[in-house]
Amino acid sequence: MRGRSFVTGLVVAAGSAAGAIALGRRAARRRERIELYFGDGSLVTLSAGSPGAERLLASARRLLATARG
Repeated sequence: MRGRSFVTGLVVAAGSAAGAIALGRRAARRRERIELYFGDGSLVTLSAGSPGAERLLASARRLLATARG
């Protein structure tokens, strides 16, 4: 009986961890950010609220609004 409780607890913990990771990734996708790709293959990501990001995000919003018509 004790072994079954341990396995049940382990399954519940693994499920909780997987759920937390999935929710974190989903929340990260909803945040606005700017990704700058450089010729050497490097990448810089600026999230909303970081220095310089608001100016770029405003430009990106205008471009998307224009493209959507």
